Order: sequence, then C-alpha cells, then structure tokens
Amino acid sequence: MYSILYSVSSIFDLPNMMLQIAYNSPSMTVAVRSFAKINLGLYIGAPRADGFHDLRTVYQTIALHDVIRVSVGRGSGVEILCKNKDPRVPLDSSNTCYRMAERVMDELGAKGKVSVEIEKGLPVKGGLGAASSNAVATMVALERALKRKLPAAARLRIASDVGSDLPMFLVGGTTLGVGRGEEVYPLADLPSLPMIVVMPEVGVSTAQAFADWDWLVQRENAAELRSASTGGDARRSIGNDELTRLGASDRLIEVGRVLSAWLSGLPNTGAPAKGGSRAGNLLLDLVRTGIENDFEKVVFPLYPELRDIKGALERAGSRYASLSGSGSTLYGLFRSSADASKTVSRLRRQGLNAVATSTLTRQKYWEKSLVVGR
Repeated sequence: MYSILYSVSSIFDLPNMMLQIAYNSPSMTVAVRSFAKINLGLYIGAPRADGFHDLRTVYQTIALHDVIRVSVGRGSGVEILCKNKDPRVPLDSSNTCYRMAERVMDELGAKGKVSVEIEKGLPVKGGLGAASSNAVATMVALERALKRKLPAAARLRIASDVGSDLPMFLVGGTTLGVGRGEEVYPLADLPSLPMIVVMPEVGVSTAQAFADWDWLVQRENAAELRSASTGGDARRSIGNDELTRLGASDRLIEVGRVLSAWLSGLPNTGAPAKGGSRAGNLLLDLVRTGIENDFEKVVFPLYPELRDIKGALERAGSRYASLSGSGSTLYGLFRSSADASKTVSRLRRQGLNAVATSTLTRQKYWEKSLVVGR
C-alpha cells in the first residue's frame, strides 16, 4: 500500500469526457528538471519470488539534475533524443522514458507522436537514479503537454511497473523505501544540507551487484553452518537458501526499527537538546546508528578506487559519506557550504569529478521541477 504526499497544482485537467486527443499540429514543448537522489543507508534482504530483493532505504532528493523536454505532434510512437549525444543513453524501447511515454499515452487514451529529449547532467549507471528520475519527469512533462493529469493511483502503478525506484520521484524530499524500493512513505524532510557528489567514470551494474551480494551472503551462511557443525551443534540442518531468507528477514526488521527510531528523533537516538542544531544532530544520529549501504561490501572489493574516494571524503571532513545505490557515485554531507566548496577544489586537483550541491526538500523539489521552460 502506498502513502505519499502528492500535490502538483500547476498541471491542468481537461473535461473527463475527453477520452482521446488527436494531434493535427505540434504541441508546445514542456521542459522539466529531473533531479537525482541519494540513498541514506541501503539494506538488502532476501531474494523474493519475483526475482527482486526486499530492501530498506531512505531516499533523499538532491539538487543535481538532467533536463527532460517533451512534445507531442503528428504521427505515432515515441522518439528519444539525447542532446549531449551520450552513447550510453539508449534511444530505443529499453529507455525508461520510452516505456513511460508509451504507458502514459495508453493510460490517457491519447494519440500522437511523443518526442522526449534528454539533456544529461547526471551520470549513467551512477547510483543517482537518473534513468528513473528521467522517466518520472517524462510523465510529468507529458501530462502538461497533453493538458491532462493521471490519477495519483495510476501514477504510482505505472511508475512501479516501469522501475523499482520510480515512485520515490513522485514524492521527493526525504522518503522511506521498502519492498523492492517501490513502496514509498514520505518522511519529515531533512533540511537542506551542503554536500559533495563525486562521479567516477566507472559504471557499476546493479544486477551484477545484487548477484555478488547473494553470493557473499550464501558464502557467509555456509561458513557459519560449517562452523556450527564442527562445534557439535545438534540443531537440525538448514539449507543455505532457508538460512539466507531467515537471516535477511530478521535483519530487515531490526533495520526498520533503527531507521524508525532515528527518523522520529527518539531520546535514545541522540536527539538534539534545546538550542542544538537539528540538522547536525540528525547526521550524528545517522553515524551512531551505523546506517550504511550494503552494496559497499561487494562493490568496493571490485572497484577499490571507490573505497579510496569515500576515504578521501571522510578525511576532508565529511560528517557522513557513502556510496549511493549500487554506485559508482559517492557523496559526503558537510557542515557548511564553505567546507564543501574547499573540499571540491581539493578533490578536483586530485583528478576527481566532484561537484558541490545540496539536498533538496520536498517543497523545493516540486518548485524547481516545474517548469523549466517551453
């Protein structure tokens, strides 16, 4: 079941009796900012029957973005263009924007050829949710181009069908993600926090990262089982799959408890005393509770340069540093914009693609998303 805060007042409705729209002339072009996300902790559970994994994560939108331009004209089908001509951006039906455009047109019973132009600013396969954000931006821009709005339930259904982390971009700000990441709950927003994002050239395959995680869990479970057998443990024999499933489920329950305690600011999480900095104490809470990204355990051994970048962020004074998603992007949260700016200059001198930015609250996310231009 989904629970979201949803309000996009600038999208116009046409009469409900209009079931189809036929375009005999080109529509206006609508441009929307497509913001990135980071993961404040990412815990991986057991594989599910549908092939996905149970997850617990806190999504946070940030100010870095692509720009999506959408228009509807004569003809049929979907056309994907990439203004930057980045060869890593697919221009066929494998693009999430393509699939989103098809789904929205079908849901609204609309006719016409959809043109989607992607202006890249975010890395491809970087762990910042660029492809998912692009797809949701396509949905929003297409609604504006058609002057029709999908019901909130249809938006969520389509988004979760297209990809696991698309629904969080229908919320923005600080959002809890559970299930396979598609079940989203808006949380009390973190304030705008200065941060640095480092975007290495290497791309990490999310599918491979999950496969590596499963192999790691199975290896650790097998080692524990051998150790118990050697020690004369008389408990019944448990297969690796069952052991993995039980351990992962129990672990996710504990993670959920810790996250809930941290986000609700209970006394035992180090909530600030009167006069303290709420943002600063939330970051300290994050560190105290040991919230981390499980993907680091399998990605860092394969790409040691990414571990080195995280170390560089921590040595530079980051209050919290982490891989985002499965990577390869890393980020660090800082005390002040001045500290972040100084660190960016230092990292760039080391040859790293580092940029200073900030987290984006839910209100700012929607204000800045709609609309760039026509």
